[in-house]
Amino acid sequence: MDEVTYIEGVKRGIEKSMRKHDNVVLFGQDVGAFGGAFKATLGLQEEFGEARVFDTPICESAMIGAAIGMATQGLRPILEFQFADFGMTAFHQLLNNASTMHYRTGTAVPITVRAPCGGGFGGGPFHSEDLEAFFAHIPGLKVVYPAFPSDAAALLYSAVMDDNPVIYLENKYLYRHVKERIPDEIKEVAIGSARICRSGSDAVVITYGAMVHESMVAAERIEREHGHEIMVVDLRTLKPYDTDTILAAVAVTNRVLVVHEAWQTGGFGAEIAAFIAQNAFHLLDAPVRRVGAPDAPIPFAQVLEDAYRPNTDGIEAALMDLIEY
Repeated sequence: MDEVTYIEGVKRGIEKSMRKHDNVVLFGQDVGAFGGAFKATLGLQEEFGEARVFDTPICESAMIGAAIGMATQGLRPILEFQFADFGMTAFHQLLNNASTMHYRTGTAVPITVRAPCGGGFGGGPFHSEDLEAFFAHIPGLKVVYPAFPSDAAALLYSAVMDDNPVIYLENKYLYRHVKERIPDEIKEVAIGSARICRSGSDAVVITYGAMVHESMVAAERIEREHGHEIMVVDLRTLKPYDTDTILAAVAVTNRVLVVHEAWQTGGFGAEIAAFIAQNAFHLLDAPVRRVGAPDAPIPFAQVLEDAYRPNTDGIEAALMDLIEY
């Protein structure tokens, strides 16, 4: 059992995919000799060669177009956007080409798009956005968003092996802030399965990404100071998401808080809240509540960003309001 960081978990998933399958290739901006903007791919070009690990021009649309061509010819490409924000320049390729190829032609498009996302480091509005709701809205795309190193490794491999295009979101704040002891052998995790991180019966937090860890701290504080037991569910996959685990959690707790780092209006949490309201309204003892970011660009200044991002204090306050409803 090794203690690894989140970014090392991502790298392990890439390594397993490339070592087990010769048709897996990796490309993107500076992923070769430089090792990627965050060093997630450092050393991979030396191990697998320039034919399988190579750099591309700064053109996300062209990267997706090339990946579609590769995927239809038997390869399983992994491509890296340096920041998820830049993926908006490739939105046409994702929306109208990658996601519709199988529907139109019956051809599999096994593409894995690695997209570092999220704030917490003063990156400002063009390097910190959480855009999972955009991607999840597209039929034909799968969306994965792990919160732990073990899941980062396992779900990266699952994404590469999936015959559908997958948006694989990596929260940058977690890269070196979260560590976990995991075995050398990566245990596979099915896309579409949630993870119960903490049991409880007084309320449940349904969340993903960096907010899993903020929610865990809030839940532990509430139990320590107020005696309430809070369940925390990490969705891990947003499309498809684990409806069975969500409904079971609602049945146990009867109170639900949905938390995400992205903008609240139109955020993915609204999908979860609507699903619960439609399918488990009779189980609720209080309205489903949401915690998300305000409808404003992400500030550069660290003190402003700290106030802007959802945090432990805000999650704790929302949970207490929910319990006391």
